[in-house]
Amino acid sequence: MHLDAEAFERLVVDELDRLPDDMVDGLDNVVFVVEDRPEDGSLDLLGLYEGTALTERDRYGFGEMPDRIVLYREALLAVADDEEQLRDEIHVTLVHEIAHFYGIDDDRLHELGWA
Repeated sequence: MHLDAEAFERLVVDELDRLPDDMVDGLDNVVFVVEDRPEDGSLDLLGLYEGTALTERDRYGFGEMPDRIVLYREALLAVADDEEQLRDEIHVTLVHEIAHFYGIDDDRLHELGWA
């Protein structure tokens, strides 16, 4: 499947808008970023949370850099056969990475069916 960066970002925004309010309302100082691939160039990683989970931080101070949730466009496109499947993969990846922000680890995400 092929989708240019602009169209892909629109899908990401659409899927963010579809997430439950109680999931996104607590996101403080977090930016969502779309990159083509991880630094190593692989297509194995669909998304990444970079930051300190809420369960591990005291509080933000003045001038803190925001946490980042990165979605990798080419990796997500590689696992999807059509737009519906791509939307599903984006949705699951967003939920997965947001869960890391809230301190939920991969083992628990597997138990919940989000990994």
